[in-house]
Amino acid sequence: MQRLMQLALDFLASPDAVAPSQALPAPQPAQALAPQGSLQPEPTRQPEFSHGAGSAPTISPASQPHRWHHPRANRLLVLGGYEVAYEFKRGKRRTIGLSVGPEGLRVSAPRWTPVSEVEALLHTKAAWVLDKLQRARERAGELAQARTVWTDGAEFDFLGQRVRLVLDPAHSFNQVGAALQPPEPGARYAQATLRLGLAHSATEAQIRDAAQAWLMRQAKTLFTERLDHFAPRLGVRYEKLRLSSAGTRWGSASASGTIRLNWRLIHLKLSMVDYVVVHELSHLRHMDHSPQFWDVVASILPDHQQRRQALKRAAVTLGE
Repeated sequence: MQRLMQLALDFLASPDAVAPSQALPAPQPAQALAPQGSLQPEPTRQPEFSHGAGSAPTISPASQPHRWHHPRANRLLVLGGYEVAYEFKRGKRRTIGLSVGPEGLRVSAPRWTPVSEVEALLHTKAAWVLDKLQRARERAGELAQARTVWTDGAEFDFLGQRVRLVLDPAHSFNQVGAALQPPEPGARYAQATLRLGLAHSATEAQIRDAAQAWLMRQAKTLFTERLDHFAPRLGVRYEKLRLSSAGTRWGSASASGTIRLNWRLIHLKLSMVDYVVVHELSHLRHMDHSPQFWDVVASILPDHQQRRQALKRAAVTLGE
């Protein structure tokens, strides 16, 4: 396994006329942001429009749609000339809350807040809302393009490098079902190959399950190695590592010493893996994101902000 992991490390991207504001009679059918995809908490790409403070952004009508519809929208508003159908809810809260996710805009408000006050806030925040909606759509497109179709010859990222998947029914690979092979000498493209011991008639689900099982084994081995490397340097001791398939986070730490790391980190460069490992271990010193916490992270990774930004830009779909 040590030899295999060393190999892995060696291989170490004009609107329709509508009323300015109106309530929708019922939630709209699924006209969600397209293409859809599971998003990380913060969109990553810079918006393709610019705006001044408090003004609505200008978006090229030739390249962008004129509407954003949440699939459970029950209110409609025109912001900066763009139709935004959003999900509106009231609840036990003191302030108006705005959130933009993969489905679109959600607005929460206290029970006593007039709708006119909510809409006034949305007009004030129009630039922010349209910016976030545009970023979310772009991010969903990136993630859709990055999705792997699990077939013979498919490609995916392993520790930041492209790997080609090949079905090899003649081998069982020592009962583990897969083996990573380096690029062939003199090959035009330096690309590693993951050979799976599956028949050429294997379904996409069978190929995906076999490949992901191999990836999870590599993730468990690598994450344990990196935790054991950084824990002494941070002066902490973790009790247990668990692999996670969470759809919204890369990792977490509990006060009991359990570290959870999303196995899909194995797709990313080692520098990003190390950032998440150090981040979660640092929580064993400070269970918050206080300045003291970030000082601990910086003591090991002075460039942690750059690594964090790279992680946000990573085109990996969580929870798929």
